[in-house]
Amino acid sequence: MTQSDPNENTVNYRIIFVLTLIHFTGDFYSSFFTPLLPAFVDKLGLTLAQVGLITGMVRFLSFIIQPVTGYLADRHETRSFVFAGLFFAFFFIPFSGIAPNFWVLLIVLCLGSIGSSMFHPSTTGMIPLYSGHRTGFSLSIFNTGGTLAFAAGPVFITWYVTRFGLEKMPYTIILGAIAFFFCIKYLPLPVSENLSHLGFIGSIKETLGKVYKSILLIWFVMVLRAVAGQTFMTFMPIYLTDKGYDLVSVGFIFSIFILAGTFSGLLAGYLADKIEVKKIFFVSHALMAPALLLYLYLPGRFVYIGSFLAGFAVLASLPLGVVMAQKLAPKSRSMVSSLMMGFAYGLGGAMSPLIGKLADIYGLENVLFYSAFIPIVTLVPILKFPRLK
Repeated sequence: MTQSDPNENTVNYRIIFVLTLIHFTGDFYSSFFTPLLPAFVDKLGLTLAQVGLITGMVRFLSFIIQPVTGYLADRHETRSFVFAGLFFAFFFIPFSGIAPNFWVLLIVLCLGSIGSSMFHPSTTGMIPLYSGHRTGFSLSIFNTGGTLAFAAGPVFITWYVTRFGLEKMPYTIILGAIAFFFCIKYLPLPVSENLSHLGFIGSIKETLGKVYKSILLIWFVMVLRAVAGQTFMTFMPIYLTDKGYDLVSVGFIFSIFILAGTFSGLLAGYLADKIEVKKIFFVSHALMAPALLLYLYLPGRFVYIGSFLAGFAVLASLPLGVVMAQKLAPKSRSMVSSLMMGFAYGLGGAMSPLIGKLADIYGLENVLFYSAFIPIVTLVPILKFPRLK
């Protein structure tokens, strides 16, 4: 067996692990910002509109850069996108702790976002080459690297900042450097589809010409999922802080949300190899609105249950969009993955400035309440998804 044989039916778990480690490391650092929002607000006197602007810019860069990187990754056999991106993520984000003002904070977080946007498409596009006949489950393992990172990262960084202070955050670079050099040693070269001779338009027609309508429909649903999910992930920590929860509790609640998504993502990926994918999509999105409302309104310690239910519903379909897109467009694995993850996630998050402004005007609780009903809109488009196992 060769490492890059796409016809091999056996899962190469060693390569899947390395790709998952890259995903975990990059997202571990990307997860630092949201649970520390109350600390940044307190230190720098940020308004909700500024919080929304930072979040929106971070997501917007993801929205812009990931499809471009995904397109290039499908056409060039290089590890540069992976390792340059991973370096930017673990090197720049820790310096947010010593940012003296809003603009410096914005710059270092944007640089970290650029890095995160670079490694995601390349690594996601490599998964089908090493997953054999279990692409759905392998993608869910890979996705678990990200969701576990977003579960562990907030707990780690809120504990770390509470004990050592924001100004000590740059020392956390050491953890990323260890993983970085390990992955350099063990990650193989990506395999491209050799479509560069067709040019941009020609390669797009070759890979997406017959399936672009289905790809756009799936992408539309993933954008709406991202708007609802990003609204709660960005502003619930501030809402909970206003309700009297301390920073460590907020970090723990946020981590439960992400950890629940880890479980549901694995379950969804496992089922995607066995039953029709759009059925899983429909059920998860139908449960999303009631779960988000429970998260918003359950009192006291019950908020932990609400956080779990919300995360379980919101994040279950994240690997499913990638699974469907890669099956529909196998010659454009990295780019369609970036559309379903980075492009959709980024565009959804780019709404954060507007959401923040609305929260300043109408109140944060009201905005969160109405945002919980966004997933209901996705149910009709999901019924029109192509039937795929």
